[in-house]
Amino acid sequence: MNIANKPVYLKLRDIIAESILDGDYREGDMLPSVRVFAAEQGANPLTVAKAYQGFQEDGLVTVKRGVGMFVAPGAKNRLRSAQRDDFIKNVWPPVERQMKRLDLSIDDLMKSDA
Repeated sequence: MNIANKPVYLKLRDIIAESILDGDYREGDMLPSVRVFAAEQGANPLTVAKAYQGFQEDGLVTVKRGVGMFVAPGAKNRLRSAQRDDFIKNVWPPVERQMKRLDLSIDDLMKSDA
């Protein structure tokens, strides 16, 4: 899915997922409240709540009622696995086709100054 066409709640999910994968939030860490995260991102709190709800449904966060949402045990590994699968199935094939068109190899990319 083109990022420009991606719904806002999915963009917010990506931000949270990247924060977990990058180690900004580790297992057991509390995530920002819906209101705080909405303010930080300039988003509607209902949209943030939808993003958080998806993480809860996927078992990536746990909710302590009246306290907040916390990164669930194993969330980083599950996110990494899901994103690797998505990369291999959806991102890599068009990149590979473009590389073939341009006669680029992995070695060419590794030598690149970019």
